[in-house]
Amino acid sequence: MHNDEHYQPVPHDAAFRAQLLANPEVQAAFQANAAEYAILDEMLNARKEAGLTQAQVAERMGTKAPAVARLENSLASGKHSPSIDTLQKYAKALGKKLEVRLV
Repeated sequence: MHNDEHYQPVPHDAAFRAQLLANPEVQAAFQANAAEYAILDEMLNARKEAGLTQAQVAERMGTKAPAVARLENSLASGKHSPSIDTLQKYAKALGKKLEVRLV
């Protein structure tokens, strides 16, 4: 059974991030996945900007909402890298185009 008296929400703000990144091991892990996090941020911001739910994006992609959730979660977890084709479909569903750059 869950005891609410001991529940402490974890902050997800800039100060908390800075505190985590002060740990060299956490910073190294974050840097190793920085590209995936940047792509995920772009995707989520674009979906929010478009005012679309995962279900709406899925419909436009010709798939189901759980597939879009897995796509977004795969980037967050770093367990799977989606194909360029999948990212292009996601971008098109948002009325965007995918650009890949080497800098």
